[in-house]
Amino acid sequence: MSFRGVLIGCGFFAQNHLHAWAGLEGAEIVAVCDTDPDRARATAAQFGIPRHYTGAAAALQAERPDFVDIATTASSHRALVALAAPHVRLVICQKPMAETQADGVAMVDACAAAGVPLLIHENFRWQRPFREIAARLPAIGPVHFARFSFRHGYDNYVNQPYLATIERFTIMDVGLHLFDLARHLVGDVRTIACETQRLDPRVRGEDAFTAMLRHDGGAVSVVDCSFRSRLVPHRFPQTLAEIEGALGTLVLTEDYRLTLHGDGTRGTVDVEPPVPGWGSAPWHVIQDSVIAFQAHAVDVLAGRAAPGPSGAHNLVTLTLGLAAYEAAATGRIVSLADWREPG
Repeated sequence: MSFRGVLIGCGFFAQNHLHAWAGLEGAEIVAVCDTDPDRARATAAQFGIPRHYTGAAAALQAERPDFVDIATTASSHRALVALAAPHVRLVICQKPMAETQADGVAMVDACAAAGVPLLIHENFRWQRPFREIAARLPAIGPVHFARFSFRHGYDNYVNQPYLATIERFTIMDVGLHLFDLARHLVGDVRTIACETQRLDPRVRGEDAFTAMLRHDGGAVSVVDCSFRSRLVPHRFPQTLAEIEGALGTLVLTEDYRLTLHGDGTRGTVDVEPPVPGWGSAPWHVIQDSVIAFQAHAVDVLAGRAAPGPSGAHNLVTLTLGLAAYEAAATGRIVSLADWREPG
């Protein structure tokens, strides 16, 4: 059985989605949709997809797909998720899931009312290095400290120029990925403190931030990101990590070497992902993670797995990101338990 899907949004990152879907067993994209008719037509032709649309409602009604893959920008997500939920068996939505907490709640509620799972395309946890770390966490015992670091000097605005124009940048772009990693590997978060920086005068929003999280159980993690670090080579798009536990420590370095320290010994393994036939280095760590994520989506459709992360889980991550802005603006430590977005 092959599940039939419609992809909505044919922009820059959607190319990774389409390449990955094309190589997966168990699912196929039968139509694409984009408000730009030329882009929709060109994308369908490029990937050998039989039909293309400029309206999501028309695509859903005509195709009656098993799933929808929403690869548009966050401002459109609430309306598209609500539109799609009654027509499919699974809604996949690109991160960030929403720009506001209220929109995120509405999206989760819409899928719950339709009785369909909402799966957020959060792919950092699906990168091979972090899949390998997750598998080794039991070896280091209860975690008491972690650091997740994404720092580089790559000109990210060449392929995605809109990033330089948005008011909320690194926290809502890469920060949510890092917060998801922290929650996935260390546990839920109780409090957050945060400092932001604007280092590149071309950029409207913050292009660097450092946050400190206090997790349930007492662990502390540091999450930091910079788009303006002077490094040779720039190491984009790798994320570095260090996780300390009662029995040992896991350290992921920029050359995809994962070292396990424990019981007076250390061992290092290579966790670099393969380069997909359609991909290229250094993007392969992301491209491989998209393949892994979408294989997981097929498992969700087949009833073999629960969504990871689900809309409800990712709503908490979104809330953490939004609370980080308040922590940075006020200089206070913000508690997540009852935090609500102002307004």
